[in-house]
Amino acid sequence: MTDRTYHSGDVSGLLNGRVSLWYDEIGIPARGPALPGDASVDVCIVGGGLTGLWTAYHLATHQPDLRIAVLEKEFAGFGASGRNGGWLSAELAGNLERYAATGGRDGVVRLVRAMEQAVDEVITVCDKEGIDADIVKNGVMHVARSEPQLARIDQTLAHHATWGIDESHERRLSRGEVHERVRVEGALGAVYSPHCARVQPAKLVRGIADAVRRLGVTIYEGTEVTAIGPGRAVTPHGVVHAEHVLRCLEGYTASIAGRRREWLPMNSSMVATEPLPEHVWAEIGWDGAELVGDSANAYSYAQRTADGRIAIGGRGVPYRYGSRTDRDGMTQRWTIESLAAILHSQFPATAGIPLTRAWCGVLGVPRDWCASVTLDPATGLGWAGGYVGSGLTTTNLAGRTLADLVLRRDTELVHLPWTNRRVRRWEPEPLRWLGVRAMYLLYREADRREATGLRQPSRITRFANRLTGR
Repeated sequence: MTDRTYHSGDVSGLLNGRVSLWYDEIGIPARGPALPGDASVDVCIVGGGLTGLWTAYHLATHQPDLRIAVLEKEFAGFGASGRNGGWLSAELAGNLERYAATGGRDGVVRLVRAMEQAVDEVITVCDKEGIDADIVKNGVMHVARSEPQLARIDQTLAHHATWGIDESHERRLSRGEVHERVRVEGALGAVYSPHCARVQPAKLVRGIADAVRRLGVTIYEGTEVTAIGPGRAVTPHGVVHAEHVLRCLEGYTASIAGRRREWLPMNSSMVATEPLPEHVWAEIGWDGAELVGDSANAYSYAQRTADGRIAIGGRGVPYRYGSRTDRDGMTQRWTIESLAAILHSQFPATAGIPLTRAWCGVLGVPRDWCASVTLDPATGLGWAGGYVGSGLTTTNLAGRTLADLVLRRDTELVHLPWTNRRVRRWEPEPLRWLGVRAMYLLYREADRREATGLRQPSRITRFANRLTGR
């Protein structure tokens, strides 16, 4: 396939949508067989993304005779699992105090350590299953490019230290230390964590799907689930009956009847350059595979891809009215231009490098912005998600936890503080649309003010967070 490109604000020739760059590299898979009619299994998993696939993988590993069916509307890995920024990180979505309300301070530390271990668990499974997903574990930097951003990362580090989250999890880098790793324009410092690896998302999710099939799990693709209830999942092709029905839809949860206000399908967009010439990489100094994010309120995230591009993402249209989702990854012109501006600001040497690709996807956001794993023994209904954009590793930990809950395994995972948390639903429209839109408008205004002379983080940020309970 020939790349089309973006030059000086012209987006007419840029390849937009068609799922993601990651699928350009491996090819969009043909859909597998759909559900042929009514069926009975032990466990029915709704959603063929990483949460559902990791759950199926560990269920089948622990109990090989279990009858498991995965139901997927498109193809396994169509959603965020095959569109994300490729950050296999130990970052945990949400507020530590909210997790502590369920499992105490010690529980929060155990959850943080479990996330660290999950990074290595994914790498171990990929080695075991022969999955080549371009994984390189060089850590992640969140770079501060202004005094308020620097103050914000120092405040976060100090807060985490009071929980016993020490330098083995994350540490401060000086301006010189940042420069030694990657020359981000205007960098004043950063937070660095070694618990992060670069990954090619589509290669990962399709590899796990293949491993799940080898374990005897049936994945029905082209099979949309329209309703879920105790003991059943309803599709146009038939009803699947199961003792356990697990909802693993993350940002697509609103597609299920009665679940429109459960988790917001919030949007994130990405663009990618053509492969950079060696002299540009030399100027940027990005010799490793560190993941690079900024510390703005409306943050960005980037990776150096295995084939020498920069892929960078951030919020586009953060939320579509009525919990609607994108069409095949298509993103808006102004979002492409905004991400291009961020890329060129952080890495001026890329100013003459064409963008060839743009796409977007959705992530699930609960009302309290914290992830959860739940199983109701009385109904057999379970779910996991609400990763708020930090889901690539979290899906593995959630899937293992959900599998242990189904199999009634009394492990450390089922006692983590995100297990069986109850979270209230989002407000009806137009309130949730107005709230999220206002929050991101305020974030952008806070970033504008922080970039023009403030010494401390803008107070607007605190107001924006209170507005939506972040």
